[in-house]
Amino acid sequence: MNHVLHGLAANPSLPPELIDRLITTADTDLSSELAARTDLTPAQLTTLAARGDEIAVQLAYEGRLTADDIDPAAQPYAALALLDEGAGRQEWTPFLATRRITRVREKLAACPDLPPDVVRTLAADPDIQVVAELALWATSDTAARLARHPHAEVRRSAAANESTPPAVLEMLITGDGLPPAQRCLVCDGEETPFVHEWSCQRPECDLPSGAACDGSHQSTVHEIQRMALLNLATPIDAAVRFANHPSMLLRSALAIRPDLPPSVGARLAKDPIPGVRADLAENPAIDETLIRTLAADRGHDVQRRLAHNPNVPLDVLADLARATRIGSTLLPRIAAASPDETAQLAVSPDPAVRMLLAQRRDLPAATRDALAADPDAKVAKSVAPHPGLPDAHLRAMVARHGVQVVAKAAANPDASPALLEELTRHQPPVRKAFREIARHPHAPAPALLACLTDRQARPLAAAHPNLPPTVIAELLTDNDDRVAEAAASNPSLAPTAMSVTALRFGL
Repeated sequence: MNHVLHGLAANPSLPPELIDRLITTADTDLSSELAARTDLTPAQLTTLAARGDEIAVQLAYEGRLTADDIDPAAQPYAALALLDEGAGRQEWTPFLATRRITRVREKLAACPDLPPDVVRTLAADPDIQVVAELALWATSDTAARLARHPHAEVRRSAAANESTPPAVLEMLITGDGLPPAQRCLVCDGEETPFVHEWSCQRPECDLPSGAACDGSHQSTVHEIQRMALLNLATPIDAAVRFANHPSMLLRSALAIRPDLPPSVGARLAKDPIPGVRADLAENPAIDETLIRTLAADRGHDVQRRLAHNPNVPLDVLADLARATRIGSTLLPRIAAASPDETAQLAVSPDPAVRMLLAQRRDLPAATRDALAADPDAKVAKSVAPHPGLPDAHLRAMVARHGVQVVAKAAANPDASPALLEELTRHQPPVRKAFREIARHPHAPAPALLACLTDRQARPLAAAHPNLPPTVIAELLTDNDDRVAEAAASNPSLAPTAMSVTALRFGL
């Protein structure tokens, strides 16, 4: 891989004649880089698409190729990409449905609006993975038919399909009203009874860990039930039967359902596995009584997940902020806080609560500025990247809290060039701040030159358009390939330097 040429291929200022020269000699990797450009002519797009299906698929999904540009016989995957996007031609589908390559038929089965005759062809495909893919995306009638397929893998896909009728999903989850499955992927290739070892070393084996079949296809039946539980079209009356199921995975799938009845939620709140209770804790469907019960649960991750529940009362959230590490994230309940609630949170005596509020980026100016002046470094650090925060507040914050807030102050989108330059001179140096400054759109040349002294910030600074063109040109021969590629992609690189570089590599 030629990193400099890859950088040039991504450079938005690359002259048209150099784009043509790169396209002429590009390999697959470089063609993919070029295909990401938004300034290519139709002729250039056609040339790139002809380089291989991978590039053509990329361009097709981006809407930059049309059906007129694609021959499905020569580039079947590009044709499939257009069909998947609803931009292909229906007359292609019978041809693709009978291709020898299984992957082509499998991808076709996932495409929308297939003609009935093509659906019938795919439903009778000799490869069960093709039929299973069809069952996953099929319309209601077809999904209902495939739910009765003798192969359990097809039924698993039908159980995951939201178009499968609720009555059929209920049969899949309970097994009532359906003839037993005759085959599964396990007994297709192994003599039963068989349990796939977790430490299987066979290179040709593609069975999932724990796959098992004793004639009842038990591991696939378990997956059918799990898929149906996760499928919101499955009637809740059928799903709640699994509240006491021995499988933790099935109880967890039930615990996250938005239509979970309160009585079942209360039962799952006593589950012996913390992971089930943690899944339940984040479910917006649980009521306040259950939320307050789970707030006292010290099981692994229960309290942290409860803090992410959008309906958690603020007083409970305050307790959770003290009890568990929530991290630097904007919680849904904090994001939805009303103006009055926001004002109350801002003056909370608990810095952990103020820190949660400081993660918002739409605070009133007075609240934002008060949090910036907070005596607790964690609060100030959280609010430092808030848009609109004046330089004076950022400087005061750095003077008060030092290295704890320098990087976040540098990440403020409105930080001035002068402040960013000052932060590069902070003692002791804050290496993470160099990375923030190197990617900051306001970073001036002196600050970027300082960032070049940091190994991790150096590639970021090399790509920054405010770096002097002479320095960018020097970085084209840097020993670090990441730096050289970044410099080559810099839009401020002089056109003459681009031409010289292209000549250096024989273009």
